[in-house]
Amino acid sequence: MHVDFAIIGHSERRKYFGETDEMLLGKAKAALKNDVLPIFCCGELLPEREAGKHFDIVKAQLENTIFKLDPDDFNRTIIAYEPVWAIGTGVNATPEQAQEMHFFIRELIWNKFGAEIANDKTILYGGSCTSKNAKELFSMPDVDGGLIGGASLTTSEFVKIIDAAKE
Repeated sequence: MHVDFAIIGHSERRKYFGETDEMLLGKAKAALKNDVLPIFCCGELLPEREAGKHFDIVKAQLENTIFKLDPDDFNRTIIAYEPVWAIGTGVNATPEQAQEMHFFIRELIWNKFGAEIANDKTILYGGSCTSKNAKELFSMPDVDGGLIGGASLTTSEFVKIIDAAKE
């Protein structure tokens, strides 16, 4: 059996297991060493967003972890923006909020690794994506798809999300 992807840095792992940036960087390196592609999660808490600190939080999460990888290894990562305030709450970021953060992340990548890597980087949205909002979210220019959680538990719901991604 082979594992192709590993989710690293999910907010629940950070919160309940105390995973630090140093631990997450180690996990990303271990995954890459074993030909497993990291899906690296980043995102802010509601009080951080309300205080206008959401960009600073996401920037720090990336700079303290996967931005420390060499360009070849970084190029093999996937980023998932998951606003913590939207995970499992039924509340999701608006398509405009998602686009704003995805653009910001892509701009950070551009500044760190250059245009080619930034333009090719897959950045997923992972905060309560459902069949009702998937089409709008996936239509945003910097949202490359979704990291689907609870909505993937029902086949019919998941199929609708897949169909939305095809449109």
